[in-house]
Amino acid sequence: MTRTTHRSILDETRLPSGRLEALAGRIDAAGGETIAVRAPATDEPIGRIPACTEADVDAAVERAREAQAAWAETPIERRAAILRRFGDLVLARREELLDLLQVETGKSRRHAVEEVLDVPLTSSYYADVGPETLAEGQRRGAIPLATDARVAYDPVGVVGIISPWNYPLTLAITDAVPALLAGNAVVLKPDEKTPFVALALADLLYEAGLPRDVFRIVTGEGPVVGPALIDRVDYVAFTGSTETGRTVAERAGRNLIDCSLELGGKNPLVVLGDADVETAARGAVQGAFTNAGQLCLAAERIYVVRSQYEAFLDAFVGATRDLSLGTGFDYGPDVGSLIDGDQLDRVEAHVEDAVERGASVLTGGRARPDVGPFCYEPTVLTDVDPDSPVAREETFGPVVSVSPVATAEAAIEAANDTEYGLNASVWAGDRERGREVARRIEAGTVCVNDAYTAGWAAVDAPMGGVGDSGLGRRHGPEGLLRYVDARTLATSRVGPLDAPPGVPTRWFVRGLSALTRLQRRLGGAFR
Repeated sequence: MTRTTHRSILDETRLPSGRLEALAGRIDAAGGETIAVRAPATDEPIGRIPACTEADVDAAVERAREAQAAWAETPIERRAAILRRFGDLVLARREELLDLLQVETGKSRRHAVEEVLDVPLTSSYYADVGPETLAEGQRRGAIPLATDARVAYDPVGVVGIISPWNYPLTLAITDAVPALLAGNAVVLKPDEKTPFVALALADLLYEAGLPRDVFRIVTGEGPVVGPALIDRVDYVAFTGSTETGRTVAERAGRNLIDCSLELGGKNPLVVLGDADVETAARGAVQGAFTNAGQLCLAAERIYVVRSQYEAFLDAFVGATRDLSLGTGFDYGPDVGSLIDGDQLDRVEAHVEDAVERGASVLTGGRARPDVGPFCYEPTVLTDVDPDSPVAREETFGPVVSVSPVATAEAAIEAANDTEYGLNASVWAGDRERGREVARRIEAGTVCVNDAYTAGWAAVDAPMGGVGDSGLGRRHGPEGLLRYVDARTLATSRVGPLDAPPGVPTRWFVRGLSALTRLQRRLGGAFR
């Protein structure tokens, strides 16, 4: 009798046998409860991770806190060198990281590459600019020549990071790199759907020279681990849904700690009357269907000036139909899987509701279990009811609506008709006109003639949302300075700033008034 052996998705990868079990073994957890992690491409279990308890979180934060003091005393140039080496290791191990990322998320390999390349860019950026940004600097003193003021930056202590499942590699580490450079310790809680790539990154950080207790990982259910982490750290960086973000902000506020929140979006893409429709259509495909639309920056609403509408729609629908759907570990498939059944249910519900309200499906609109259990076709809708869920709520899937508008003014009004404000995109032949329109769209980042990459990859520029899309900024100096406390060191060269002995108060006040007038006139000439 011949025995049939089940072939696992892991057999299709370059991952060494036992790699996931070894990674799970890095987590310190006292209890025996575990959580199964499944591969979206096949819905098969690929491993188990500890279900950490509040006590496990407490132990991880305490170890991080004990290690943080020595790490903060480490010269910043040494910290920068470790992070630069870490970026080199990510590039050197990119094939294994890509395989692991695809196993955990089901995304196509071409979309996984974006994550892997983002990490070394972020690491080298902060290694380059961090020492100067955090150097003690001189500011204008209270009284020219008589006083001076200097600002120093101290790490906040232990930073808690709660990262999502959709970009588990880049979003686990993008927030951690500047926190570590600033001299903080980090305790990371990755989403329980995608923990292994975060654990692999931790291994590379340790290999680069980072002390192990400076970067700790806790795994488990969000409602258990999340609150326990927020209650014990000195700062929280959260990426996820707006609903959960409100809960995180409320808890952080009660603990009087600061937080940064990158939350949901219902991002608009605007095509102006002078745009090249073929180029705009190609950009819209990237903006709407990267990572099967499971991207906080993804375009879910497209507004096209009427004179361009039919031409754009033809080009966009044609380009969307040309996309290939698949879950292979090569660069063939354009679009991969959704993360799980819950996400598939949400996408299907949004599309079905839209159709019931009169929307037309120009392409897509179907689940594809023949490709993968959670695969869904890239979908283009028109005639969408502006009050329907697919028009108002974040779908977070490969679904986009296209609507004609009379003018650029109407496009701006439609783009701003949302409670969200994370990312937007404007397409124009005249780039300056595109920038003028972009300035009037209410979003933390607006890209002109690009969907999102030009904004996200500009690591020297801040990235974040307004409205229901969040608080705070990552990237740029702002993404580093959120992790430090600014401390002022003020010095008087003349002793107490009060009337000298024997000088009448009236004379002293007159002198101060004259000095104030002079200081206002000269501005920053004196320091």
